[in-house]
Amino acid sequence: MDTSKIINLLGEEGEFLLQHTCKTIDKSLIHTPSPSVIDDIWINSDRNIQTLNNLQRLLGNGRLANTGYVSILPVDQDIEHTAGASFAPNPIYFDPENIVKLAIEGGCNAVASTFGILGSVARKYAHKIPFLVKLNHNELLTYPNSYNQIMFGTVKEAWNMGAAAVGATIYFGSGESRRQLIEVSEAFEYAHELGMATVLWCYLRNNEFKKDNVDYHAAADLTGQANHLGVTIKADIVKQKLPENNGGFTAIKFGKIHQKMYTELATEHPIDLCRYQVANNYMGRVGLINSGGESHGASDLKDAVFTAVVNKRAGGMGLISGRKAFQRPMKDGVELLHTIQDVYLDPEITIA
Repeated sequence: MDTSKIINLLGEEGEFLLQHTCKTIDKSLIHTPSPSVIDDIWINSDRNIQTLNNLQRLLGNGRLANTGYVSILPVDQDIEHTAGASFAPNPIYFDPENIVKLAIEGGCNAVASTFGILGSVARKYAHKIPFLVKLNHNELLTYPNSYNQIMFGTVKEAWNMGAAAVGATIYFGSGESRRQLIEVSEAFEYAHELGMATVLWCYLRNNEFKKDNVDYHAAADLTGQANHLGVTIKADIVKQKLPENNGGFTAIKFGKIHQKMYTELATEHPIDLCRYQVANNYMGRVGLINSGGESHGASDLKDAVFTAVVNKRAGGMGLISGRKAFQRPMKDGVELLHTIQDVYLDPEITIA
């Protein structure tokens, strides 16, 4: 896809995103994704050789191979949102093999899913596409539901099935977040010891994060701090929702702030808000992948391109998009994934 097609998909928002110059945190301060990211950044860390090997394995697969960017297919919504709600639009994905096939046909760097899904086809596919095994979930059958992530398996189990990486979620802000923080940090330490990369879903969950009919679960200041906690426990990649607003700390009257967070380090522009998230990832040393979000039907292609352009121009590492891809026929899902990847392959779309 050439840039003109991306502009057409973005419509009236094309110039708003593609011509934006970030005047908050200068691009010269950001460690941008590149083909030599392992040598430039990770070689200086304490990650062992096998972990670097698996990071490179993940970065070296799919249509974005050796660009420094990633496109990942995540399918854990069958646990998080119920299998029926997730797969009813396209029942072929009740079969785990079709999930892996979509990731391969879609040119993804990796497929992220549950122990059960990936384990059921591991011998056939673990050497064909990097597996990212999700360690914990918030299963939706406990009533009343709570904001709690529990371990569904062990790091060793993921290693035994040939996984290149493990992933986990922490619900920062929830009553269970400190227990999850300890569990996940210990799991990540062991994963690194065994040589696997680590990916953290740094999500916020607390009913008090909604004030005066405004939802701050995707506020730049709150998500930025969640990211910073994630990189503190050695996530190699952080998954976060694209910022939708800012000023969560001030609205909730919670936490500590400096006014420059809002006056100098961010504006209301989506790229500047995302840049603040990247800054909290050690200025991009740890890659930021933004989530694709739920499927809205006809607008999915535009929404996915919007998110990809914002992420890339902010200094992010890529996109992790699931429902927009698997809740439609496989051919259309492949097209959507390729369209996302085309944004990262386009040399004319650069960091703002």
